[in-house]
Amino acid sequence: MYENWGTRASVLLGAALLTAGCSSGGREDGAGGAPVTRRPASAANPYWVNPDGNAARQVAAYEKAGKKTEAARIRRIAEQPVGEWIGPENPEGEARGYTEAAAKSGRTALLVLYDIPHRDCGQYSRGGAADGAAYRAWIGGVARGIGDRAATVVLEPDALLHLVDGCTPEEFHEERYDLLRGAVTTLTSLKNTKVYLDAGNAGWGHPDQIFQPLRSAGVAGADGFAVNVSNFYSTEDSLAYGKRLAAKVGGKHFVIDTSRNGNGPYTGGAPGERWCNPPGRALGEPPTTRTADPLADAYLWVKRPGESDGECRGGPKAGAWWPEYALKLTSGS
Repeated sequence: MYENWGTRASVLLGAALLTAGCSSGGREDGAGGAPVTRRPASAANPYWVNPDGNAARQVAAYEKAGKKTEAARIRRIAEQPVGEWIGPENPEGEARGYTEAAAKSGRTALLVLYDIPHRDCGQYSRGGAADGAAYRAWIGGVARGIGDRAATVVLEPDALLHLVDGCTPEEFHEERYDLLRGAVTTLTSLKNTKVYLDAGNAGWGHPDQIFQPLRSAGVAGADGFAVNVSNFYSTEDSLAYGKRLAAKVGGKHFVIDTSRNGNGPYTGGAPGERWCNPPGRALGEPPTTRTADPLADAYLWVKRPGESDGECRGGPKAGAWWPEYALKLTSGS
């Protein structure tokens, strides 16, 4: 349902990021030298903007082709910090590359960890670590890569929901809880890392269905939980859902993915695929720690706007950049 990393050259990631224009002032240059305006880090938006992300590369391509209108629209995405989804093959190198680049800019890296075994129940983003031992080793690599640098981590989108909705077979449940608890313990032991366990969205179900799994997964030891990851529910509805859930897990704080929720959820088509590349969606509130409720630590762009949810409605594979969809998000059409 979420990401597919393809053939990312992660071995070269750290060096590439640190030479990609991540200085502490001025502006960041995207691929091909296309300027992407740097917004100074502030208390309200401390997150790092990747100068070489898919949106920045698309800005460069449109500029080179003389498509200034399209470039300006995609720039609305390229100038915002978005989640960096750590791949399966070199977690330590990728985590180090992102956090070092963020630290050099005086910012915090936003990382998404999505490699739990039996991931996505065989759907568009199926896969994950081969087994529990492989997952623990992967988490260990991520932790070594982050070190003492600042990072905000969204941990395992869908992992708990698929235990509750019956998608993940019962035989894997206890191991998954154990792996999530271990990941929380490992990551929160780092000096400057915040960890938020994924907890679904406002349209999925009542908090009564997820609060006990959250507890079993170790939310008490985490900084909180995340809602609306890769989904489209409004910030208002997500705040209400998060507050209801927080009341059941000891008043834990939460973060909201606002990347594509500007027009709220899609209500047409088959209910089972309304989440997948729906038409008529729009960018939501930009990332910020200035939210409408003290329990909401931040609005984040966890899902990278313009990347496909999966091979539905003409989309490419999950996680692949889709410029036509990105343009639609910037116009809300």
